[in-house]
Amino acid sequence: MERDETVGSGTGDDPWELTTPPGKSGFTAWREPEAEQPALVVQVKSTQLRYHLSCIDDLHAMLTARGDWMALGSADEGKEAKEDTVEAWGRAADNPVGGWYGLKRGLRGRFGNYVPPVLEALGLAEVEHNARNNRMRAIDAS
Repeated sequence: MERDETVGSGTGDDPWELTTPPGKSGFTAWREPEAEQPALVVQVKSTQLRYHLSCIDDLHAMLTARGDWMALGSADEGKEAKEDTVEAWGRAADNPVGGWYGLKRGLRGRFGNYVPPVLEALGLAEVEHNARNNRMRAIDAS
C-alpha cells in the first residue's frame, strides 16, 4: 500500500503521472486554478475529465472526519454508484458542491478511480492497490 514515487508537479506543463488504484491504467492529472471553473483535470489517453478543484480538499476533509477506510466504488456516470463509496460521495446531493464533482456532462463519473491517486500523490491519503475492491483513508496533512 505504499505510494509510488510521483512524477510531475501537478501543473499543465508538468502533470502528475499516475496510475489507477489497481495499477492497470496510467493517466495524467493537473490543477487548473485559473480556469473559469477551477478544475482538477484528468487526461486518460484522448479523454479529458474535469472535476471541481475543491474535490481534493473536500474529499480529504470528508475522509478525515470519517476516520476509517472507505471503498472507492468507481462507476461511469450512467451507472449507479455503490452506496457508501468515494464514488457515491462524489455525486451526492449532500457533498460540499451539492452533487457531481465532475464538470463535463457524460464524463462526470469515475471520481473514485481518478481522484484518490491524486490525494495519494499529495500525501493526503493512503490508497489500496489490489486488483479489485480498493479503499482509501485520509492521512493527517498537518
